[in-house]
Amino acid sequence: MYNIKNILVALDLSDIDDTLINYASFIAESLKADKVYFVHNIKKYEISALFDEQLKDLNLDEIIGDELNEKVEEKFKAPVDWEVLISEDPYSESLINYIVNKYEIQLAIIGNKNKVRGSGVVSGKLLRMLKCNILSIPKNAKPEITNIWAGADFSNASKKVFELTEVLQNCTNAQAKAVHVYNMPVQFSPYIPKDNLDLKIEKHLKERYDKFVKKLHLNRVLEIEIIPGRDTGVAEKLQIKAQNSKVDLIVLGDKGGNTFSSLLVGSVTEEIFNQDLDVPLWITK
Repeated sequence: MYNIKNILVALDLSDIDDTLINYASFIAESLKADKVYFVHNIKKYEISALFDEQLKDLNLDEIIGDELNEKVEEKFKAPVDWEVLISEDPYSESLINYIVNKYEIQLAIIGNKNKVRGSGVVSGKLLRMLKCNILSIPKNAKPEITNIWAGADFSNASKKVFELTEVLQNCTNAQAKAVHVYNMPVQFSPYIPKDNLDLKIEKHLKERYDKFVKKLHLNRVLEIEIIPGRDTGVAEKLQIKAQNSKVDLIVLGDKGGNTFSSLLVGSVTEEIFNQDLDVPLWITK
């Protein structure tokens, strides 16, 4: 059972901060969190030496701290305790990892800034470092969850995806569907008619899914959608399908895998994580 009590939100003084604060307010209230930590890292080494003279008498920590406290107080509406943490560290990923461990964070909310210039902290390094759940939010995401896609690869590791999805459904009354994207084994395709191979693979995957969900003993059994990903990469295929289906949250595991699909394998999860997704992406740990 997922019990998310402490949440970290990474802010960088860019336009995406408003989106992150609003979304954090929604998530914190929905999950009945205990505390939210808003974190900003001041990278003073990035400030040109040309401005040293102008800045020498200014307390940047205090100025930025006051600014962020005012912004959070204005936009964070959840009845949940919160605190702004300001630090100076050459590496934002290391700082966030330290705070996650120190404050026993279960969920880190970060901005998906792959499309936007700025000092965003979305990176494969962060994905690998953190031991907590990660929720990546695009700039224009609305603070709501109504339609969830749960990535399924039928492995033991992917059980947490379905456990989390059920928790989120209970909190938000969202609709949810299990999704499996498979890639056709290239070495087989020249010798087997495409239609026959597709049908056999889909039949096999649905049978595996039925066996998989029976072992989970969940209160909600999700319908599964099988998506062939042969023509494009798994990440690109998932994004296109999700946008067409008006999905507002994708939940994936940080690892997994099986014969046909690498949807939840670390390298592919990282590929999806670093995509220009227009849909919030929750990576379970």
